[in-house]
Amino acid sequence: MNSTTPADRKPVRVMIVDDHLLVRDGLKLLVSTFDDLEVVAVAESGEEAVGLCRQAQPDVILMDVVMPHMDGPTATAHIREAWPHVQVLALTSFVEEDLVQRALEAGAIGYLLKKVSATELAEAIRAAHLGRSTMDRDAMQLLINSVRRPPHLGHDLTAREREV
Repeated sequence: MNSTTPADRKPVRVMIVDDHLLVRDGLKLLVSTFDDLEVVAVAESGEEAVGLCRQAQPDVILMDVVMPHMDGPTATAHIREAWPHVQVLALTSFVEEDLVQRALEAGAIGYLLKKVSATELAEAIRAAHLGRSTMDRDAMQLLINSVRRPPHLGHDLTAREREV
């Protein structure tokens, strides 16, 4: 077993949210191999995650971004509004500017791709629990590029000026 915290400390309570059974099962197994991490709930949708949050009282949620009905950013916003102490790590296969921005604006503390290693994921969970962000390099580059991109033509015109 892997552990980086003293035995007298409580494990970080983790909820896993993903619409794919294989991913949920794999993440549960992976997270459970670390002595200082404990899976307290598993949800297959954003709605279910919001509903389980009060009962499970997780410290950190691994939240899939793209899910049917209620996506990860929407669920994250609901959870962070009701339980601001719960940290959410977006965990997805997609690195698209809109998805990264939506997840972070909803309150996610980090954005990771599912290609992350077990050790990197465990470190990100621990960091989130301490209030520290973890970002995938490609997602971070997207954000940097979006900020550095010159404004679109006409961004400084009034509605009437654009009409003319």
